[in-house]
Amino acid sequence: MKKITKKDIMRFIYSFAGVQEVGAKRKDVTGRNANEIWRATVQASIWMLIVGAMPIATYLSTRDVQATKTSFFVVWGLLRSPLVIYFSNYYFFGPYLFFKRRYWLFVFCNLIAIFCLNHQFFSLYFHRDSIPNMPEMSPTMWIGFFSGLLMFLLLNCMVAAIAIGIRHFIRVREIKQQLKDEKAKNTEAELAWLKNQINPHFLFNTLNNISSLTQIDPDAAQDAIAQLSDLLRYAMYETNKKTVPIGGEVEFMRNYVELMKLRCNDKTEVITTFDVQQNMEIAPMLFISLIENAFKHGVSSSRESRIDIRLSQENNRLTFACNNTNYPKDDADRSGSGIGLENTRRRLELIYHDRYTWEQTLEDNIYHVKITLQL
Repeated sequence: MKKITKKDIMRFIYSFAGVQEVGAKRKDVTGRNANEIWRATVQASIWMLIVGAMPIATYLSTRDVQATKTSFFVVWGLLRSPLVIYFSNYYFFGPYLFFKRRYWLFVFCNLIAIFCLNHQFFSLYFHRDSIPNMPEMSPTMWIGFFSGLLMFLLLNCMVAAIAIGIRHFIRVREIKQQLKDEKAKNTEAELAWLKNQINPHFLFNTLNNISSLTQIDPDAAQDAIAQLSDLLRYAMYETNKKTVPIGGEVEFMRNYVELMKLRCNDKTEVITTFDVQQNMEIAPMLFISLIENAFKHGVSSSRESRIDIRLSQENNRLTFACNNTNYPKDDADRSGSGIGLENTRRRLELIYHDRYTWEQTLEDNIYHVKITLQL
């Protein structure tokens, strides 16, 4: 048998009290307590309005303080039991019995509470012979007495059902909100992971190319280091938001293309066209995997190669297109093949669901991919 520790006891106490452990999501606990206080205030105000409606109406119509007091005590005598039954079910019987499927105990506790709160009716029946000047009850009077008692008991049961219904509605809404929050957190985590899936080989190859340039063209190597520094700075510090200005993305892609061109020889033609306005925002690093894929599979060291990258904007529609020659890699050089495209499509589905189109074809040894976003 597992030994019960102090931590287990404290966890049970926190669970029974309906709060989280100290230090665990304190902000959420504070927010939940504020919501509970607000709900209790609203419900108490409604009950005060129900109880006070008749006395207030009596005072406004008669201006008689004594009649108002009498009206209040009559209403309070009738509604005291339903009020206690309501809050008992809302805060205790419902959460700790009904929603934990202890139905028989739930019914028993409600019956006991109703009996204790309305004991005067039962006391009147069982001690009617000992009450002085008690008139003899006719069958019609007994029928009226028991009918009234039954209606009053049904009123208490109906109030209990209303309390359970309201609590159930709030409980379902909170569960749905928690699921929605968890889904949003999971989506954000997945997006962050997908965004960071730039092939590390790019960094290694770029550093190797820069290392070679230091001996051939030190000035070009210095420019490449500055471009790599800007690229890494942008990727690390400027892309923590859901959307970023399009200008920063264009500059990032330009630096990225220039660094990728270090791997190319004179037989490779690279064309870039960026025709966008500077007042729009998009998800960060959305097209980098496609550019990387173009350089990886579109460049040959011995044959003519061509890469054409275009980004254009028309009103709220942004179009990215990339055409490149296709030189399939052999099995020994297919590391990560297809992962970049899958990640890009997954990000598009998560961020721009139903607001994007994807076209992908291979014709005459030219690979074509086109993405259109409705922003």
